[in-house]
Amino acid sequence: MTEPLLVLDNITKNYGAVQALQGVSFSIAKGEVIALLGDNGAGKSTLVKIISGGLEASSGSMTFEGKEFRPKSPSQAKAAGIETVYQDLSLCTNVDVVANFFMGRELTKSMLGIKVLDEKRMEEQVAKAMANAGTRIPSLRSKVEHLSGGQRQAIELNRFVHWGGKLVLLDEPFAALGVEQTKRGLEMIRQVAAQGIGVVIITHIMQQAFQVADRMVVIRQGVVAGDVPRKQTNADAVIGMITGETLAGTGPGMGAGQ
Repeated sequence: MTEPLLVLDNITKNYGAVQALQGVSFSIAKGEVIALLGDNGAGKSTLVKIISGGLEASSGSMTFEGKEFRPKSPSQAKAAGIETVYQDLSLCTNVDVVANFFMGRELTKSMLGIKVLDEKRMEEQVAKAMANAGTRIPSLRSKVEHLSGGQRQAIELNRFVHWGGKLVLLDEPFAALGVEQTKRGLEMIRQVAAQGIGVVIITHIMQQAFQVADRMVVIRQGVVAGDVPRKQTNADAVIGMITGETLAGTGPGMGAGQ
């Protein structure tokens, strides 16, 4: 994981006199999972919105795949291959799995000179994508409203991968899921990363961060309070960085890579 996918350089965000982000810098490599940690109001969501085009930074720069990157809208970020998956997801619950997977990208065929949906080909592609990810859904023709939270999340992540996603930002993705569904979700994150896709996960649950992340990036009061490989730290040290009781690089288990 040496090739940078996204590089943030001295990102700031001001709301009048309030400085939400103060010179945030870090990078994420292809296939790397970063846990973005911090207390409520630390600036995590603001940072994610800047990366995903929902907000524009006051200063600083970003590069994505080696090129300057300043998305003006979520649609621009999405077109570049960056997607944000929130707890409430973006699926249409009143239609089936196949329809959600191809929303806005429907395949058609010609019948008597008239274009109609190619339902069979779409269903085959969704079935293949789900099988490749090890996701089991009883029927791809089930309406999403009848599926579990974990199954809905699997649909969203598989859709992202299928359409050429490069970086996914997960904002508290498991907050409403049970233990078994969370376990499967964490496994899916590793499967997504194994395909060379960068993953940033915001979570308040330290156990989840240590289960899935390669690196911990801690934001405290708008600044990077710590950036350390998971294997070189522990939960107490990370919590200390979140609360301000431990300086980055001084906690137990800290080492090179700061």
